[in-house]
Amino acid sequence: MIAYVSVGSDDLDSAKRFYTAFLPALGYRLSEGPEGLSFSLPIAPGQAPALPDFYVKPTFDGYPASAGNGVMIAFEARAQQQVRDLHAAALVAGGSDEGAPGFRASYGPNFYVSYLRDPQGNKIALFSCDPSEPGRDD
Repeated sequence: MIAYVSVGSDDLDSAKRFYTAFLPALGYRLSEGPEGLSFSLPIAPGQAPALPDFYVKPTFDGYPASAGNGVMIAFEARAQQQVRDLHAAALVAGGSDEGAPGFRASYGPNFYVSYLRDPQGNKIALFSCDPSEPGRDD
């Protein structure tokens, strides 16, 4: 199981604006500290942490942060409408469009997805694959 994912940022204010535009709607809570931004899912009393956590931090080595070529982080939304709403909110919050919300021919008939870049260039996917919603017509 993946415990956490970290991305680097040279501008934590821009990163905070971008990620708080959609992660709280997916249940993530933000805590901030000198080490950066930490997003985690709430933990019910007596329960193990819900994973993975997501961190946005300055680089450890002090060199400029960069997006990995071929690296993408995907967050699951509850429904297709939430994918659309969160994609739009992330664009307003400083993200850039990498693929409008919709179905993709290479994925299953219920996989509804959008793609974004955060202000640092990291690729983010927001998706829903709820079989109770309308699927792609093949």
